[in-house]
Amino acid sequence: MAKVPSPSSRLKRSAILNLVLLVVLLILANLAASFKFTRFDLTSERRYSLSDATISLLENLDDYVYVKVYLEGDLPANYTKLRNSTKELLDEFRAYSSFVEYEFINPSESENEKERRAIYQQLLDAGLTYTNPVEQKASGVSQTLIWPGALITFKTRTLPLQLLRSQTYANEEELITRSVNDLEYEMTNTIRKLGTVIKPRICFIEGHGELDSLDTKDVTISLEEYYAVERKRLDSNLTSLVLRAEKGDTVKFIPRYKAIIIARPDSAFSEKDKFIIDQYIMRGGKVLWLINKVDASMDSLNVYSNKFVYPIDLNLDDQLFRYGARVNPDLVADLRASVIPVVAGMVGNQPRFIPKRWPFFPLSLPASKHPVVNNLNATRFEFVSTVDTVGAPDIKKTILLSSSKRSRILSTPARISLNILRETPDPRQYSSSGLPFAVLLEGSFTSIFRNRMSPQIRNSDKIGFLESSVKPGAMIVVGDGDVIKNSYSRTTGRMSPLGYDRYTGELFGNKDFILNCVNYLCDDSGLISVRSREVKLRLLDETQVKSSRTSIQIRNVLVPILLILVSGLILSFLRKRKFGRNHS
Repeated sequence: MAKVPSPSSRLKRSAILNLVLLVVLLILANLAASFKFTRFDLTSERRYSLSDATISLLENLDDYVYVKVYLEGDLPANYTKLRNSTKELLDEFRAYSSFVEYEFINPSESENEKERRAIYQQLLDAGLTYTNPVEQKASGVSQTLIWPGALITFKTRTLPLQLLRSQTYANEEELITRSVNDLEYEMTNTIRKLGTVIKPRICFIEGHGELDSLDTKDVTISLEEYYAVERKRLDSNLTSLVLRAEKGDTVKFIPRYKAIIIARPDSAFSEKDKFIIDQYIMRGGKVLWLINKVDASMDSLNVYSNKFVYPIDLNLDDQLFRYGARVNPDLVADLRASVIPVVAGMVGNQPRFIPKRWPFFPLSLPASKHPVVNNLNATRFEFVSTVDTVGAPDIKKTILLSSSKRSRILSTPARISLNILRETPDPRQYSSSGLPFAVLLEGSFTSIFRNRMSPQIRNSDKIGFLESSVKPGAMIVVGDGDVIKNSYSRTTGRMSPLGYDRYTGELFGNKDFILNCVNYLCDDSGLISVRSREVKLRLLDETQVKSSRTSIQIRNVLVPILLILVSGLILSFLRKRKFGRNHS
């Protein structure tokens, strides 16, 4: 009679079999992983997943990228989150490329004050900035000097990267969250700039009273990190924006520039110049239109305190209409606006100024999740006009920026006066909502000169007229030309950053908006789409933490221990019950 295995030997044999099976599965999994690299992200917001554009950039690196992060040391809780998120992102980078190396450095580590100051000065010279947040501790209030930035080196070039983004209307926790959202985009974009050998060309158009190089100096400096920036007059020259190439009997017209910028013209465009721009668009060229349709300005108001404003005829209405947009000859007044100083009386013989919100300088916070404006700081407009989407049914139209829920339209001609600041605004007069300021147009455009050309011109090989786009294109139309203008003193030569408000010291998102517009129009790799990614930080409720500190600590310490004990007791009971039944 065969011997029946005892329960203990059966259990032992089963355990050995399970162990062998587990080892075999692990070996097979590792063999599969050696042929196919895969990472699994189980977070709801795909926190540990990089975009396709980032992965492509990392996999094509041909030299080491070295990142020095200066966010290290005894940091406040929020900055520790930013530091940890930065490390997690860099670890993700290293998972896709062995050419990524990094280190975290504490610039305040030295106990020698002279050495610390020397390091601080080196970081300032390299382009990094510091912050000194106030932290509430049990011992009292403390202030720490923190450098939330990094220096990224690729081959022979080094660029600074500010990890902490500047945002308006954000407390510290929101600021950290938005900074974490932007980490992948900012770091990837910096690496891309370091690796760009031949920069795409873009061009500011001149000859129609557009803003000059000093008025656009700040954004030009930033654009030059990505592009070769030129300025050009069209002067009715058919090859101003396209290159004419002949090969045998074939003639090709190739756009000279990835995109052109038309920044606040004040005089009418000739039909020839319109034709040049139109045919550039038909051949795949991109345009950023920054248009003032009303002749309003603060210079005249500061002199006369009130002024009649009139529409400006730029001879572009029919052209923009054909493409799908119309900049209206009106002004938007908005209760969500930036402030200007107003004389409220005299102190001795000196005027006393107080800040008042000027409704004709609206602040636009993006409601759209489009990559151009997602997570963008408030953009400051000056005497902005509405932009309607019209006609062109085949063109995709996206509103990028718009007014608040408390706004209204002022039709022109009209009189505007600083005297309205002396009165409390009536909210009932500001009943309009979401008035469009900036519109993105995408698709295959139709030429404004279609059916207007004589057969001689239409069939000429020297002109190469096109009635429609050879491939889908894009353009952005903004109802304010001053959105790109920086403050510049021609007497002192001093320039203020684009978007900087000298009355409040706030830095608005104008420059980021312009850069995003140009990047979106020019970016073939899709890196700007990374901006749409959102990472949710599970932040603690500080009020609840303070009021329930003891109970939270008890729950977090005792509950896990109790769960382990209860689980152990249940398993012990089940095992005794099982083996007791087998013995019986």
